[in-house]
Amino acid sequence: MTQAEKGEAENGKEKGGEKEKEQRGVKRPIVPALVPESLQEKPESNEQRQNGLKMVDQAIWSKKMSNGTRRIPVSPEQARSYNKQMRPAILDHCSGNKWTNTSHHPEFLVGEEALYVNPLDCYNIHWPIRRGQLNIHPGPGGSLTAVLADIEVIWSHAIQKYLEIPLKDLKYYRCILLIPDIYNKQHVKELVNMILMKMGFSGIVVHQESVCATFGSGLSSTCVVDVGDQKTSVCCVEDGVSHRNTRLCLAYGGSDVSRCFYWLMQRAGFPYRECQLTNKMDCLLLQHLKETFCHLDQDISGLQDHEFQIRHPDSPALLYQFRLGDEKLQAPMALFYPATFGIVGQKMTTLQHRSQGDPEDPHDEQYLLATQSKQEQSAKATADRKSASKPIGFEGDLRGQSSDLPERLHSQEVDLGPSQGDCLMAGNDSEEALTALMSRKTAISLFEGKALGLDKAILHSIDCCSSDETKKKMYSSILVVGGGLMFHKAQEFLQHRILNKMPPSFRRIIENVDVITRPKDMDPRLIAWKGGAVLACLDTTQELWIYQREWQRFGVRMLRERAAFVW
Repeated sequence: MTQAEKGEAENGKEKGGEKEKEQRGVKRPIVPALVPESLQEKPESNEQRQNGLKMVDQAIWSKKMSNGTRRIPVSPEQARSYNKQMRPAILDHCSGNKWTNTSHHPEFLVGEEALYVNPLDCYNIHWPIRRGQLNIHPGPGGSLTAVLADIEVIWSHAIQKYLEIPLKDLKYYRCILLIPDIYNKQHVKELVNMILMKMGFSGIVVHQESVCATFGSGLSSTCVVDVGDQKTSVCCVEDGVSHRNTRLCLAYGGSDVSRCFYWLMQRAGFPYRECQLTNKMDCLLLQHLKETFCHLDQDISGLQDHEFQIRHPDSPALLYQFRLGDEKLQAPMALFYPATFGIVGQKMTTLQHRSQGDPEDPHDEQYLLATQSKQEQSAKATADRKSASKPIGFEGDLRGQSSDLPERLHSQEVDLGPSQGDCLMAGNDSEEALTALMSRKTAISLFEGKALGLDKAILHSIDCCSSDETKKKMYSSILVVGGGLMFHKAQEFLQHRILNKMPPSFRRIIENVDVITRPKDMDPRLIAWKGGAVLACLDTTQELWIYQREWQRFGVRMLRERAAFVW
């Protein structure tokens, strides 16, 4: 979602004054498109990328093609010598694309119109959601209030333009809100409040994306893998329930594959030398090139000729020809070797933690812990001390410890066990319990710093299921949704990786690992939304609606009463 707002409103400057400064040579700030500010190039990024690429190449050369032969090695130098000689051919002196017309000075622009705003116009571009969460940041428009206002503008615009529903008529409609599996309670509360009290919907149902994906695909129990543009989430769903211990969110997605593909093409002498990750038009081009050329088919080998067109506004239409080799396979394989993305200084894996509590919700987890009997607290502290006595190791490959890692991390569902206050209430066991708590927190922080590959994340999520019977169900059905893994042969590639890395005990008893990438031949990007439509039609959903008057009176307590998952 994107939104462009007039720069004067935030910068406190008149439009004419801003242009006058530009003429005097004052450089405007660059809004990163594929490179968020937190991911700007760092010296260690390139070293990490190189190490990741070595692992990718090793995996490529270790596997034979389907006819039993080895792949033909292709070095970037072979493509570079050809690509450096290529010059663009002019197809037309006018590209046919135009900048968004802002002569009537609209207060805001949404979606494609926002992306095609001329950089010389006085607009700030906002991305209200980043990495699957609300994009709270210290810059302009980064406060929670500003982000919610942006989302309200975007949703209101879409409802009026595409659904042709006047905003004044929303009181006759109800809404299904899909939230991430690992969610921020404060943000969900604010979104519900905005939908009911500001936009004016009469009622709302809140549910998790993974569960709705199972509704949309018609599966009752499956491991849901949602590969999005900026994040990848994994969760095991059984009979409409998302198992809390199995939830993982990884800080990479399709846009990172696009960045990686750009870096690899540069190594191969990419002939469009003016391409920049900070240019919105170039980022759209890179996404198109990734979707057109990248694949996960190991039978495609050797150098191949390709061509693409550039049609930027106010520029001639150009035709480029170039050659690529293994870059088309290496880029999507980075999803399985995420060091290749070169992301440093960021938490790569997120687990479900205990919320900080909400004064409007008197019966939250803090209350339940505070009202536990001393006997219960003492028993929990003793169990914590025993679990902390086990050594915890975090090697790069988690397979060696996959059998007991879930048990050791089991307390992640409530922020790794009791809080310090709870430990102090547990009598003589308080000091040992606090030590256990700190030991587990250190272990989890190490784990969250790891960049798990997609296959390892799936195996870890399934291994966190409580019973072997549930694990067997999950290994037998892996549902891939979202638009980040829509590559040729992705289904077979992922299936092969899971089969090779799953525990031998399950490999003997599971007849088939079924990886589903297009359930019912539907677009995987729409599965969760289809599930939301199915949810609205279920008889049991009638008990889950939260109405405007109820929210006005009881607030967030209605989510605890009506949410179809443990709030």
